[in-house]
Amino acid sequence: MTLSDEVRIALDGKWRHVREQSRTELAAMELAYDLDLDIDAARERTLRQLHGLVPTGVPAAGFRTEHGGGGDPGMAVTGIEMLAQFDLSLMVKAGVQWGLFGGAVENLGTERHRDLIPRLIELDLVGCYAMTEIGHGSNVQHLETTATYDAETQEFVVDSPTPSATKDYIGNAAAHATVAAVYAQLVTRGENHGVHCFLVPLRDEQGQVLEGVEVGDDRHKGGLGGVDNGRLAFHQVRIPRVNLLNKYGDVAEDGTYSSPIDDVNRRFFSMLGTLVRGRISVGGSALAAAEVALSIAGRYALQRRQFGQDGEPEVLLADYRLHQRRLLPLLARSYAYRFAQNQQVSRMDRLQRATEPDAQQQRELEGRAAGLKAIMTWHASRAINESREMCGGAGYLAENRLTVLRGDIDVFTTFEGDNHVMLQLLSKELLTSYAKEVGGLDPFGMVRFVAETVADTVRERTAASQLIQRLIDAAPAGGDAHDLLDRGTQLSLFEDREQHLIETAARRLQRAAKAKGEEAFRIFNDAQDHLIRCGRAHVDRVVLEAFTAGIARCEDEEAANLLRQVCTVYALSVIEDDLAWFMAHNRISDQRAKAVTQLLNEQLAELRPHLLTLVEGLGVPEETLGAAMLLKQ
Repeated sequence: MTLSDEVRIALDGKWRHVREQSRTELAAMELAYDLDLDIDAARERTLRQLHGLVPTGVPAAGFRTEHGGGGDPGMAVTGIEMLAQFDLSLMVKAGVQWGLFGGAVENLGTERHRDLIPRLIELDLVGCYAMTEIGHGSNVQHLETTATYDAETQEFVVDSPTPSATKDYIGNAAAHATVAAVYAQLVTRGENHGVHCFLVPLRDEQGQVLEGVEVGDDRHKGGLGGVDNGRLAFHQVRIPRVNLLNKYGDVAEDGTYSSPIDDVNRRFFSMLGTLVRGRISVGGSALAAAEVALSIAGRYALQRRQFGQDGEPEVLLADYRLHQRRLLPLLARSYAYRFAQNQQVSRMDRLQRATEPDAQQQRELEGRAAGLKAIMTWHASRAINESREMCGGAGYLAENRLTVLRGDIDVFTTFEGDNHVMLQLLSKELLTSYAKEVGGLDPFGMVRFVAETVADTVRERTAASQLIQRLIDAAPAGGDAHDLLDRGTQLSLFEDREQHLIETAARRLQRAAKAKGEEAFRIFNDAQDHLIRCGRAHVDRVVLEAFTAGIARCEDEEAANLLRQVCTVYALSVIEDDLAWFMAHNRISDQRAKAVTQLLNEQLAELRPHLLTLVEGLGVPEETLGAAMLLKQ
């Protein structure tokens, strides 16, 4: 095998067989988006392609075997990610049908809903996921749609009381869905029991919209032309009592409400926690799209020449240091995030296969999934846009795919919630485990608590903890600039930054806990930028550890050595991006800070001869890139 083969094997992770199968099967299906189709034809084509995925086994993989599925959550997420390499419209439509809608039925429903699962796997039942409202996006707990129980008829009456209660941006809603998983406030006997999920029919067998259901069409968007996003409003729509997905809350025939979880807030977050797979898929799919763009830009840099000495061949773009500066750190981050995503999918797979998953591990997964989704989707937007610019005018032609990718990926930063909200969710999870204890301590006790507990919280590592600690313990103590090339030093810097940010955030928010009303909000509001920094620092640390652990698992030493170089570029680029913090907090001296850019440039020069290997290692087959400019050289 070639070096690029060994690198790809290391990067593919546990579900390598799914990736290899997808590279062959999906390429044969001709899935690339057709720019010549109008919006309606594009939607119908995407639906036909969706049907073509059923025989691959990927749609069934995410459902439990006792429900007619494959019982392989990791395969389901990996399969969705691979779709993103070919057509993001198809990826999104598949994610809505089998991830969101199907996930709601299986994870929020009970035995009375199980017969629906084989039907939705086979696309005999096409659904949509109606959570987001015009007036309430990320604030799901305060959705306005209501589902009020009528004991006389044993029905729920679903209603959109205001225009802002209209469900919007809903994939599958405008044309193809016959039923919606609708999130609404459950009201029975005059009492509101919070947000629950209901199955609400939208269309009959002939595709006609049902009475009381109002459907709008979002038509043209910034991208994702093959997805039929639409608006839904409900006007006193009656559904049977059994259409409540009742795992976390049920209503008896007489209107009595019951739930295995008494606390409304805990019930709400338990319900949303079962749907973490969608958030993981969004981040991983965005990363896959970035890998496509960087593969195109990397190959273009190895073909396109510009300027040079008289009488000599012009210089390849890849040989310019500035071009290396733009391209190689983005490649390094894609590698880093892929190792982190592989680790996250493995953890999710273990938890979702477990009969009784550990509650603490589940919460940690939800927080980390939120943070990684934010960072990876931001990375995808940046990488795709930079790839477009690196390809000049050619990159602006739709036939070279980059503008299509850029339009399609844009919404991923707000899929599953705005990225800033996602990072705040992660920070809240990081702080929650000890903030309650901090609140009751005197200053001396707080100092002791921070020293003993916060450090333990930060150092709860994702993988290979003994390896990570060994590297940190072996880090040079002299403080020389070249120590920054030492992995232990890098790990220690990332860990120390996260620990400091969490510690200081806890102290700031402690004041909010003692305040009331507007003053409490002001303290929290002033600390939001701090919380975002906490989330970013946590993700940076988790990613570096995952990369380090992934290299340790690489069986080919030549590939492992190359990955070590890539990991160093990732670490140095992150340090350079936040150099002001490291200097302001005396973690890096002035002398060492001045060396960061020089060290990074030296590493880029060493990686330049391996550019094609790194591009091929991403695992996007050249024949599937769909960039005409690469064929014209």
